[in-house]
Amino acid sequence: MRNKFDRQLSHLNTELVTMGALCEEAITNSVRYLTDNDENSKIMCLAADTQIDKKERDIETLCLKLILQQQPVAKDLRVVSAALKMISDMERIGDQASDIVEIAPYVAKKGTLGETHIREMAEAAIKMVSESIESFVKMNLDIAYLVIEHDNIVDDLFDKVKRELIKSITEGQDDAESLMDLLMIAKYFERIGDHAENIAEWVIYSITGEHQKRS
Repeated sequence: MRNKFDRQLSHLNTELVTMGALCEEAITNSVRYLTDNDENSKIMCLAADTQIDKKERDIETLCLKLILQQQPVAKDLRVVSAALKMISDMERIGDQASDIVEIAPYVAKKGTLGETHIREMAEAAIKMVSESIESFVKMNLDIAYLVIEHDNIVDDLFDKVKRELIKSITEGQDDAESLMDLLMIAKYFERIGDHAENIAEWVIYSITGEHQKRS
């Protein structure tokens, strides 16, 4: 019975890694569409979001089967419960990447103030998503805590973008509506970082049984 549970848990890990990779793909293509206006990147981002939604349903079904058929307790139950929470955050990451590509056409041309920091935000968010999934698969507390620390980097970059764009708007340097759209995109990347942090916190819970307190 234990061997069967371990095999199913290994399958769950594989599915989570796949879903995490789709999240990375969605974010990466949303950035490429934003900066390069590459129409194929938009298509790929939206396709990844659709696959993320399907993967969420598949993993949810797998987790429920594990709970009903194997009746896990203690740490095993925490692992499956954490996975259910994590896929909800990953689904939101896919949605936010899609939101970015929907707003991108309304943003000013490449070179708009703040774009560099937004690219940095995207790279930091992708790293957080990747490492949060890695921390779950490896059951590694150090990686999970590192993800939480990295959220400060995304938050700081968002503050820089916000200050730059607000200054530009108040000084009338660029099109205000376009800059507000860019600020919204920065906010979506900041939220992606928050979701990756949530995933890491659920990993910590699955290992320790304690909820991580936010600062």
